[in-house]
Amino acid sequence: MQVEVSKHTEGFKEKALRPNGLPESLIRYDARQKDMATSSVDELVQAVKRPRALSESINRHPFMRKSSGSSDKERSDALATGRRNSDNMAPARRNSHTMQKISEIPDKKEKKTKRASFMGIIKRSRKSSEEFENAFFDEDDGDDDSYFDDERDEDGRPESLDDKVRKKEMRKGIDLATTLERIEKNFVITDPRLPDNPIIFASDSFLELTEYSREEILGKNCRFLQGPETDRATVRKIRDAIDNQRDVTVQLINYTKSGKKFWNLFHLQPMRDQKGEVQYFIGVQLDGSQHVEPLQNRIPEATATESAILVKETAENVDDAVRELPDANLAPEDLWSKHSKLVSPKPHRKDSPPWRAIQKILDSGEQLGLKHFRPVKPLGSGDTGSVHLVELCGTGELFAMKAMDKSIMLNRNKVHRACAERDILDLLDHPFLPALYASFQTKTHICLITDFCPGGELFVLLDRQPLKVLKEDAVRFYAAEVVVALEYLHCQGIIYRDLKPENILIQNTGHVVLTDFDLSCLTSCQPQLLVPEANEKKRYKGQQNPIFMAEPMRASNSFVGTEEYIAPEIISGAGHSSAVDWWALGILLYEMFYGYTPFRGKTRQRTFANILNKDLKFPSSITVSLQAKQLMYRLLHRDPKSRLGSREGANEVKGHPFFRGINWALVRCQSPPKLDAPVFGGAEDENEAKEVDPGLDDLQKNVF
Repeated sequence: MQVEVSKHTEGFKEKALRPNGLPESLIRYDARQKDMATSSVDELVQAVKRPRALSESINRHPFMRKSSGSSDKERSDALATGRRNSDNMAPARRNSHTMQKISEIPDKKEKKTKRASFMGIIKRSRKSSEEFENAFFDEDDGDDDSYFDDERDEDGRPESLDDKVRKKEMRKGIDLATTLERIEKNFVITDPRLPDNPIIFASDSFLELTEYSREEILGKNCRFLQGPETDRATVRKIRDAIDNQRDVTVQLINYTKSGKKFWNLFHLQPMRDQKGEVQYFIGVQLDGSQHVEPLQNRIPEATATESAILVKETAENVDDAVRELPDANLAPEDLWSKHSKLVSPKPHRKDSPPWRAIQKILDSGEQLGLKHFRPVKPLGSGDTGSVHLVELCGTGELFAMKAMDKSIMLNRNKVHRACAERDILDLLDHPFLPALYASFQTKTHICLITDFCPGGELFVLLDRQPLKVLKEDAVRFYAAEVVVALEYLHCQGIIYRDLKPENILIQNTGHVVLTDFDLSCLTSCQPQLLVPEANEKKRYKGQQNPIFMAEPMRASNSFVGTEEYIAPEIISGAGHSSAVDWWALGILLYEMFYGYTPFRGKTRQRTFANILNKDLKFPSSITVSLQAKQLMYRLLHRDPKSRLGSREGANEVKGHPFFRGINWALVRCQSPPKLDAPVFGGAEDENEAKEVDPGLDDLQKNVF
């Protein structure tokens, strides 16, 4: 299979380096394009293996449900990947609405569904539990959803569940695009610290507007847009603004690659670092050709003023997004300097045996490094490195060491994610979250030392159960601890963004630990006390206490998460907040109850289409309480503003009837549930060791 990517990658510019040895391009595309090509090949292989199943799932026209105002073509377009799929079409000029948001998913008219009926039933508290139960979808309720449903086996599980290749792909965390790449506007970023102030980033929209490929413009000055009718005086204004490091907004005639001219409302804005020095220039373009008045031969003043507001707003959004990334002009050693900083113990952990052993080495004046740890066995691996069980030499204390390959992180645009993970771990001091004991670097790797959890992953624990599911008391136990952990993270300004059973580890006490923060977003948090309004108080006999709420303040728009757990707003590119964690909690509950996730599809695109459009269904073959179904329904609301947890944060989730009986203040003291297959003591414990990805060199060879 061949995939044409030259329009969208750096091409031969991939090897272009700055004087500091780092890539000239702000974003590296090669590894991502390879991943996308691999995913496409996997889908083709599955189609060849099971052509009948694929054709049946696509061509069930006699029973296919058609939503109002949505054609079959629109349905196929709905298979979004989070970024514009311009790979399949030649770049085309945009119209005057370039600055308007381009929807990645076709708009669908709201239709009255059984979900809406259910939400209406919630408000009518007089309804009986039988009527409540009838409001839910069951797998065998006869409602046709054939477009979104994959073939299912006798247990109602998606047929693709047993596909090992697909299963492995679906459970991996994905990082498809940074916030910067998802800004659907025409803009470039240039670096004045390099000769001739070259372009180091160009948006997909800019490439479509100008008809150039990314390879053709990276490393070049923007002069290639000029032509015979470009006003030289206006060009001088732009040059003066660059020389004087100030903003400027102008309109001028520019030219596409094919020679077509267009009126460009252009805004230039410098981006400064904390010292006030200019790092980059942001150039935003707006095609105003359709608004030009022939007699005046320019964009009317009123239109230009209105459009100038739009381009300046875009420049501010770009400025915010670029600040998530490391400064491209840093020396390579400075990129990783954060990982060489000393880690100090937190108040609740400082007297623990692991910290006492670490502190003994630090007190001797030594700086903790790789030489102090002995490798025991590999625990797992990912696309940037591996996790290893290690012993602090001579102490018997065991730790988990996450080692990440520096070169791979550069190629995969993960440097800022690794730095954020280190910052996040250094903030944590909670019984359901890992402690950071040390971070250091070698010539090739950066290493994080955290807690080792001998109980392994909740994912493996689920798989050990005879029916691959947990009983309701066990689900309540693990879900309650996850809620408390998320509440703490949100209070610290952290959006977790990768909740799934693989990232929930079991401690030796049987309690959980959320781990793996490389896809998390660290922002600010402003705690609030919500005082119930007077009319609300009348509903209760006594005085209502104020509600403590602490949620991250700033939204993000990067495309990250795990395929089956990603919230709708991440796929649609609408921007997301901590509400994505409550969506993921709903998916987690569903998987613990039923053994699989509700929106899984044969392909990634089908999964995303299911998340955006498919009705939530509960299999009738497994008995789950009404309260549990209600909780999942409210957590899996597609509108984040209406999702449980959006108004009052974790307090709203904790108050749901499903958690009735949980003593939240003493949740860490509750006894773990008895399981059909216990956490410890099984025969699997002796032999179980996760296979390290063969695509990576063995950690012991590379690091130790």
